[in-house]
Amino acid sequence: MSATPRIFDRVLHRRRLDRAAPGFGAADFLKRRVADDLVERLDGINRRFGVTLDLGARDGTFGRALSESPAAAKVDLLIQSDLSARMMANAGGARVVLDEERLPFAPASLNLIVSSLGLHWVNDLVGALIQMRLALAPDGLFIGPMLGGATLTELRRSLLAAETEISGGAGPRVSPFADAPDGGALLQRAGFALPVVDTETVTVRYDHPLKLLADVRAMGETSVLFDRPRSPLSRAVLDRACEIYQNDYGEADGRVPATFEILTLTGWAPHDGQQKPLRPGSATARLADALGVVERSAGDRAGR
Repeated sequence: MSATPRIFDRVLHRRRLDRAAPGFGAADFLKRRVADDLVERLDGINRRFGVTLDLGARDGTFGRALSESPAAAKVDLLIQSDLSARMMANAGGARVVLDEERLPFAPASLNLIVSSLGLHWVNDLVGALIQMRLALAPDGLFIGPMLGGATLTELRRSLLAAETEISGGAGPRVSPFADAPDGGALLQRAGFALPVVDTETVTVRYDHPLKLLADVRAMGETSVLFDRPRSPLSRAVLDRACEIYQNDYGEADGRVPATFEILTLTGWAPHDGQQKPLRPGSATARLADALGVVERSAGDRAGR
């Protein structure tokens, strides 16, 4: 059996979350946006969810949004969980400190799992998704928004250019993120039925790149790559990166944009009663009839 890849330092990630906990509310705009979207999705699903897990709850943002929505009537028990106990100190309700890579739940014990903006720090994402699928009862639902590949593109390019220019080389300063096709493949490999991935791009504008860096730190989202450069950015590199950021991406009013791409992964634990794709050749209607055209075989030559 191959060992779990070590892309991220999970111990360091927990420490960064602990450090960010006291001021998390000052930079939780993405978390609140995603929580509202999750509640809206649940409100449109006509079913009850007995036991629900909020994986990566942070300060309980999703739980608060749910409590203020009619969708709350669909959830019998909400369990909030996070890698950082300090993050959940004021969350309220049922809480458990856990690692997304090692879920402690019995098979088929959950009806719904939501995970908002935390799975991009998991080393073995397929393994984590498999654990979630096994923890879900048949026909249970997983919804997992996570940061996608276009996230912080401007910052990544600016840091790379500045460090290469001043130091003659550059290491990874911003974490890699999955793309939308990757998300669909991950759900399929984990055994989820009816997998769907949709994307949303959020652009946030800042007066200065340093304010973006302050928000990333306040979110607990600074890089925890194992192969990250061990030396901090020098002041010269940081200043030059800010210059490049402003020159290449600055807008007419002097502000700079920061891109956050949100991939929302949705999948169901398999169940015999779920819809199945039709067998090839089993269609009862012709596409040509629907389009009102004459059907020709592949070998026919079109007339003038």
